[in-house]
Formats: sequence, structure tokens, C-alpha cells
Amino acid sequence: MHKNIISKLVLSLALIATGMGISVAGDVEEKLIAHARSAAPAAIGAGATIVINGKVVAEGTNGWTCLPEVMPGDRAPVCIDAVWGEMMGALGAKAAFSANGVGISYMLMGEPQGSGVSNSDPYHPNPSEADDYTETGPHLMLIVPRELLEGMSDDPSSGGPYVMWGDTDYAHIMVPVDRGE
Repeated sequence: MHKNIISKLVLSLALIATGMGISVAGDVEEKLIAHARSAAPAAIGAGATIVINGKVVAEGTNGWTCLPEVMPGDRAPVCIDAVWGEMMGALGAKAAFSANGVGISYMLMGEPQGSGVSNSDPYHPNPSEADDYTETGPHLMLIVPRELLEGMSDDPSSGGPYVMWGDTDYAHIMVPVDRGE
């Protein structure tokens, strides 16, 4: 059965908040750090704080945070700025969120096949069965004030940017990226 993405997000955020998780060391930690940094352009990843299993394993200098997995076990690395961190915290807590500026998140490695989501409902109980189930390849995500989303497509198959979770507080723009590979 497909695991609920929000349940995994809540677990991931809880691990980050408590500093708990499976310990890693040596080569494994170095590989996870490199994997986390791979989510963003090299200039961002190189200076980012790296968090593995809720523990800061590399202090950053540029305000970005990268994780080797968005959710425990999914192997989808992500790098987020502070606005995205706020939104992810609100999402995990099912709390209100309102963007008062622009937030950027990179997932340039994409998501593993089978780990998609409902494009409209971040809390769908079984996203793989949602009418609007979508899987994404390499992409970046933008949080903007709600009024800037007006008139944008919410169709993930359009081939261009689209709005995900548009009728929720967690609405954001998905921007597919061709890595040229």
C-alpha cells in the first residue's frame, strides 16, 4: 500500500525537531550529505546546512537546508529556504500558512517512481488513487503570495509550471526542470 506522504512528512519533521533518527557515520554519512546537496544547484548545495535524521551533520553558511530525503525512506533529496521550512512545518502540523514573500525549494533529482501525490489534496489518504495523482521529475517549487497564483494552470501534464495544492494554505508553483541528461 502506498504510504501517505503527509504521514511521512510529519515523521520527518518530528525527527528534525527532536533530533532523533537512525545514526549514520563515515562513508554512509558522506554519501547522504552528497545526496542531500544534489537536490540544488551546486552553489546552493555546497553552502547549505545538511540535516540527516533530524540531526545537523554539516553547518551551512547560506541559509539553505538540504535533506537526503523529503520523507523517511523515499530517497528524494530536497533543499529548502526559510519560507519553505515554515510552510513544511505548517503542513506537518495542519496549521494555517500564508506566504508573505517568495520561498524556493529545489528537488533537482526528482522523486522516486511511485511516490507521487494528489495535486489538490496534501492530506489525501491514498494519493496513488487520487483522480489527480501526479509524479514529478526534477523540479523546483515556489511559494508566493496567493494573489500571484491567479490565472496559473493547475494541470501537471501541461508541460510547464503549474499550481499544486491550489485550494489550500500550502499552494505553491511546481516548475519542471530538464537537467539535460
